[in-house]
Amino acid sequence: MNLPNVIVALTNAQNSFDSVAYANCFSETAVVFDEGKTHKGKTEIQQWIEKANEEYQAVMKPVEYAATEEVLKAEVSGNFPGSPIVLSYHFKLQDGLIESLKITG
Repeated sequence: MNLPNVIVALTNAQNSFDSVAYANCFSETAVVFDEGKTHKGKTEIQQWIEKANEEYQAVMKPVEYAATEEVLKAEVSGNFPGSPIVLSYHFKLQDGLIESLKITG
């Protein structure tokens, strides 16, 4: 699977529970939509993923990537009901960084 470098970096950061490296995959003005909540900017994104890492210990395994739509399907497993589950990560990339991310089931 041929993934953009920033998505590889995001996956590696998620799987090592590194919230700083995860947040560094995003632009300063990036937005994340997950579980009905919006997280704006690198600081909020870092706080969100740090809390999620502590609570869920989720790791992701990419299974499919549609480059034209910028959608990654990944099997996510961790400490949550229904684990593992396949989630869709809808990206908007700009200048090698993530401008927005929407995670759907």
